[in-house]
Amino acid sequence: MTLTAKDVAEILRLLEASNFDSFRLEMNGVKIELRRGSAAPELSLVNAAAAPVAEPAESARATRNATPPSEAGLAEIRSPFVGIFYRAPRPNEPPFVQIGSQVGEDTMVGIIEVMKMMNPIRAGVKGEVVEILCENAALVEYGEILMRVRPG
Repeated sequence: MTLTAKDVAEILRLLEASNFDSFRLEMNGVKIELRRGSAAPELSLVNAAAAPVAEPAESARATRNATPPSEAGLAEIRSPFVGIFYRAPRPNEPPFVQIGSQVGEDTMVGIIEVMKMMNPIRAGVKGEVVEILCENAALVEYGEILMRVRPG
Protein backbone atom coordinates (compact mmCIF):
# COMPACT_ATOMS: atom_id res chain seq x y z
CA MET A 1 0.00 0.00 0.00
CA THR A 2 1.33 3.43 -0.91
CA LEU A 3 0.34 6.82 0.45
CA THR A 4 -1.19 9.31 -1.94
CA ALA A 5 -1.54 13.06 -1.54
CA LYS A 6 -5.21 12.42 -0.76
CA ASP A 7 -4.20 10.04 2.07
CA VAL A 8 -1.86 12.66 3.55
CA ALA A 9 -4.60 15.31 3.29
CA GLU A 10 -6.99 12.98 5.13
CA ILE A 11 -4.38 12.39 7.86
CA LEU A 12 -3.97 16.16 8.22
CA ARG A 13 -7.75 16.59 8.46
CA LEU A 14 -7.97 13.91 11.16
CA LEU A 15 -5.12 15.54 13.11
CA GLU A 16 -6.81 18.93 12.94
CA ALA A 17 -10.08 17.42 14.23
CA SER A 18 -8.34 15.64 17.11
CA ASN A 19 -6.74 16.77 20.37
CA PHE A 20 -3.37 15.33 19.41
CA ASP A 21 -0.27 17.49 19.29
CA SER A 22 1.65 15.06 17.09
CA PHE A 23 1.27 11.94 14.96
CA ARG A 24 3.83 9.56 13.48
CA LEU A 25 3.25 6.87 10.84
CA GLU A 26 5.84 4.53 9.33
CA MET A 27 4.71 2.36 6.43
CA ASN A 28 6.43 0.70 3.50
CA GLY A 29 9.62 2.67 3.88
CA VAL A 30 7.88 6.06 4.24
CA LYS A 31 7.82 7.93 7.52
CA ILE A 32 5.31 10.73 8.16
CA GLU A 33 5.61 12.95 11.22
CA LEU A 34 2.99 15.59 11.94
CA ARG A 35 3.24 18.13 14.73
CA ARG A 36 0.66 20.73 15.62
CA GLY A 37 2.30 24.12 15.91
CA SER A 38 1.01 27.60 16.61
CA ALA A 39 -0.46 27.94 13.12
CA ALA A 40 -0.86 24.72 11.11
CA PRO A 41 0.42 21.17 11.48
CA GLU A 42 3.99 20.62 10.41
CA LEU A 43 4.51 17.80 7.92
CA SER A 44 7.75 16.00 7.25
CA LEU A 45 8.11 13.00 4.95
CA VAL A 46 11.25 10.91 5.27
CA ASN A 47 12.27 7.57 3.82
CA ALA A 48 12.51 4.88 6.48
CA ALA A 49 12.62 1.12 6.20
CA ALA A 50 10.17 0.05 8.91
CA ALA A 51 7.04 -1.99 9.45
CA PRO A 52 3.70 -0.15 9.61
CA VAL A 53 3.47 1.70 12.93
CA ALA A 54 1.15 4.49 14.02
CA GLU A 55 2.10 6.29 17.21
CA PRO A 56 -0.04 9.22 18.36
CA ALA A 57 0.95 11.62 21.13
CA GLU A 58 0.19 10.49 24.65
CA SER A 59 -0.94 13.89 25.97
CA ALA A 60 -4.37 13.90 24.34
CA ARG A 61 -5.38 10.61 25.92
CA ALA A 62 -5.95 12.08 29.37
CA THR A 63 -8.52 14.61 28.16
CA ARG A 64 -10.68 12.13 26.23
CA ASN A 65 -13.73 10.49 27.77
CA ALA A 66 -13.83 12.43 31.01
CA THR A 67 -17.25 10.82 31.62
CA PRO A 68 -16.98 8.74 34.79
CA PRO A 69 -18.39 5.20 34.64
CA SER A 70 -21.98 4.79 35.82
CA GLU A 71 -20.83 2.05 38.21
CA ALA A 72 -17.60 0.70 39.63
CA GLY A 73 -15.85 -2.29 38.13
CA LEU A 74 -16.73 -1.71 34.47
CA ALA A 75 -14.27 -2.81 31.79
CA GLU A 76 -13.46 -0.27 29.07
CA ILE A 77 -13.22 -0.99 25.37
CA ARG A 78 -10.76 1.57 24.01
CA SER A 79 -9.88 2.62 20.50
CA PRO A 80 -6.57 1.15 19.33
CA PHE A 81 -6.40 3.69 16.47
CA VAL A 82 -7.16 7.23 15.39
CA GLY A 83 -9.94 7.05 12.81
CA ILE A 84 -13.66 6.97 12.16
CA PHE A 85 -15.67 4.64 14.43
CA TYR A 86 -18.61 2.77 12.93
CA ARG A 87 -21.08 0.91 15.14
CA ALA A 88 -22.61 -1.08 12.24
CA PRO A 89 -21.11 -3.11 9.38
CA ARG A 90 -22.79 -0.90 6.74
CA PRO A 91 -25.07 2.15 6.64
CA ASN A 92 -28.72 1.35 7.43
CA GLU A 93 -27.79 -1.93 9.14
CA PRO A 94 -28.23 -2.58 12.86
CA PRO A 95 -25.23 -1.91 15.12
CA PHE A 96 -22.92 -4.73 16.13
CA VAL A 97 -23.93 -4.28 19.78
CA GLN A 98 -26.31 -2.15 21.82
CA ILE A 99 -26.68 -1.42 25.51
CA GLY A 100 -27.66 -4.71 27.11
CA SER A 101 -25.90 -6.85 24.49
CA GLN A 102 -23.89 -9.79 25.80
CA VAL A 103 -20.35 -9.90 24.41
CA GLY A 104 -17.46 -12.34 24.49
CA GLU A 105 -13.79 -11.52 24.13
CA ASP A 106 -13.94 -12.03 20.35
CA THR A 107 -17.28 -10.28 19.77
CA MET A 108 -16.96 -7.53 17.17
CA VAL A 109 -18.32 -4.30 18.68
CA GLY A 110 -17.42 -1.88 15.88
CA ILE A 111 -15.10 -0.91 13.05
CA ILE A 112 -12.52 1.87 12.89
CA GLU A 113 -11.67 3.21 9.46
CA VAL A 114 -8.06 4.32 9.13
CA MET A 115 -6.90 5.53 5.72
CA LYS A 116 -9.69 3.65 3.91
CA MET A 117 -8.87 0.41 5.74
CA MET A 118 -11.59 -1.08 7.95
CA ASN A 119 -10.27 -2.47 11.25
CA PRO A 120 -12.55 -4.68 13.37
CA ILE A 121 -12.79 -3.79 17.05
CA ARG A 122 -13.34 -6.71 19.41
CA ALA A 123 -14.70 -6.49 22.97
CA GLY A 124 -11.71 -8.16 24.61
CA VAL A 125 -13.89 -8.92 27.62
CA LYS A 126 -16.88 -11.13 28.38
CA GLY A 127 -19.94 -9.41 29.81
CA GLU A 128 -22.82 -6.99 29.17
CA VAL A 129 -22.49 -3.68 27.31
CA VAL A 130 -23.72 -1.00 29.72
CA GLU A 131 -22.42 2.22 28.14
CA ILE A 132 -21.72 3.28 24.55
CA LEU A 133 -19.72 6.50 24.52
CA CYS A 134 -19.18 7.00 20.78
CA GLU A 135 -21.68 7.94 18.13
CA ASN A 136 -21.69 6.16 14.79
CA ALA A 137 -19.26 7.71 12.27
CA ALA A 138 -17.49 9.73 14.99
CA LEU A 139 -13.81 10.59 14.86
CA VAL A 140 -12.07 8.69 17.66
CA GLU A 141 -8.59 9.01 19.05
CA TYR A 142 -6.10 6.44 20.24
CA GLY A 143 -7.08 5.27 23.71
CA GLU A 144 -10.53 6.85 23.63
CA ILE A 145 -13.17 4.85 25.50
CA LEU A 146 -15.70 3.47 23.03
CA MET A 147 -17.83 1.36 25.38
CA ARG A 148 -17.99 0.06 28.91
CA VAL A 149 -18.85 -3.53 29.76
CA ARG A 150 -19.98 -5.12 33.05
CA PRO A 151 -17.74 -8.19 33.20
CA GLY A 152 -19.47 -11.45 33.80
